Amino acid sequence: MNTSGSRERILGKLLAAAPAPGMSLRELEDRIDAHHARGPLRGASSTELADTLARVMASVRTDVLRADAHSWPALLAQKLAAAGAATLLLDTASAEGAALAAALPPGVRPMSFDRPLEAWKDQLFAGVDAGFTVARSGIADTGTLVLAPDAGTPRTVSLVPPLHVALVYASTLHADLHAAMHAEAWSAGMPTNLVLVSGPSKTSDIQQTLAYGAHGPRALWVLIVDDDAVGDAA
Repeated sequence: MNTSGSRERILGKLLAAAPAPGMSLRELEDRIDAHHARGPLRGASSTELADTLARVMASVRTDVLRADAHSWPALLAQKLAAAGAATLLLDTASAEGAALAAALPPGVRPMSFDRPLEAWKDQLFAGVDAGFTVARSGIADTGTLVLAPDAGTPRTVSLVPPLHVALVYASTLHADLHAAMHAEAWSAGMPTNLVLVSGPSKTSDIQQTLAYGAHGPRALWVLIVDDDAVGDAA
């Protein structure tokens, strides 16, 4: 195998794609924008983006649900009960958290992150079955959720419980990372903590034995709320 020739071809492609000497930052940004504008999902409807997100996330062992803006609390509550989840960590001060808490059957108890971590760390790590978050947005082509943790839903909610349940609205989906960064103006000021989730926690040892849950939740459910379906049809 001629590794030298392969190396030269790769380096040649990198040099050809490199910005020309003296190119301004604005010109470089325009060049990057033009490249991503040709992406296969650019111009796709929210329903098409949701379909892609669902397909990609399902391929990495994510349980994907679809519902409209009215039926999702009952659907999710039913699924949690069927899975045997006895405790659910969520922010009842948010509209989504309050709606889900109200729909939960008696066998599923809602819990709020209303104390310092040190005050209930043992209970959190051993006695909470699932955590519920609402994604800020989603990235269709990579099957990624964008979470912006806050005081009511800190990062712990999506990392510690063995089951992470995330809701994302179809209207907030972006075609790719570049589109998300521009649409949400990340360069103008990112949150203190931004979490990108592309499936349940997984790791592999030197023998390539894949294990789930070593560094986070063993399971991920993503509920896509098709809130733009009517607009797409119109």
